Amino acid sequence: MTCKVSFIGLGVMGYPMAGYISKAGHNVTVYNRTKSKAEKWIKEYKGKIAETPQDAAKEADFVFTCVGNDNDLKEVAIGKKGIFNTIKKNSVYIDNTTASAKVARELYKSAKTNGFGFLDAPVSGGQAGAENGTLTVMVGGDKEVFDKAKNIIDCYSKKVQLLGPSGSGQLAKMVNQICIAGLVQGLSEAINFGINAGLEMKDVIEVISKGAAQSWQMENRYKTMIDDKFDFGFAVDWMRKDLKIALDEAKKNNSPLPITKIVDGYYEEIQKMGGNRWDTSSLIRRFRKK
Repeated sequence: MTCKVSFIGLGVMGYPMAGYISKAGHNVTVYNRTKSKAEKWIKEYKGKIAETPQDAAKEADFVFTCVGNDNDLKEVAIGKKGIFNTIKKNSVYIDNTTASAKVARELYKSAKTNGFGFLDAPVSGGQAGAENGTLTVMVGGDKEVFDKAKNIIDCYSKKVQLLGPSGSGQLAKMVNQICIAGLVQGLSEAINFGINAGLEMKDVIEVISKGAAQSWQMENRYKTMIDDKFDFGFAVDWMRKDLKIALDEAKKNNSPLPITKIVDGYYEEIQKMGGNRWDTSSLIRRFRKK
């Protein structure tokens, strides 16, 4: 069934995600703060441009957002020209931003009061996952709302799952980022150790990636880490934003995160080296200081 869909936020993730929804045959209206990005999008995909988030949300059956942080999310949702001004009753608002569980619960409560559904639905898989339509989507919210929206979310994902009430999607994304932080640091240390030991690390990783040490980070980042190239995905600035969210939440639920805190400090070192836009595998650069 063809639906009216609005997509707000055409960054490195949102741009292809909105594209997959359009390619699935839905009527898509897009909004982006930098209009030139929206103009580029409609040259590549079928759809139309809205001038504001509230214009985009008019008449939409499903509204998606994929923006930077809590403040950006509040601006497009409940700001003066936000979605909540015009979104119709019984529609569903799906937020793909990685944000706090607190803001997700606030938006859920407001949406429920105003007669439409809300799902916090952060994604994992990076830019490559967005471009290939193979993202993993972690969802918090009501089951009946999730069931209504799942087919649309499926347009850009390989796995989507409801994990609990509002905020659960964001909490699951924090778990995801905590895991990645430790994995990338371990991989960085291992590759650096192997190089210093005189091993041909591409051959070593080829072998150990078929055993218990295997991970997505190993499979997808070891070659570029060895080659000292870091322009392949999720930026350090964004990882630090996500880790701050996780560390703040950990204080609330009394969960020690000693390794995550250390790795966050290592990412701060990478930023000081000028690596704000390097991908997260750039942790290995700490061992290559000139």
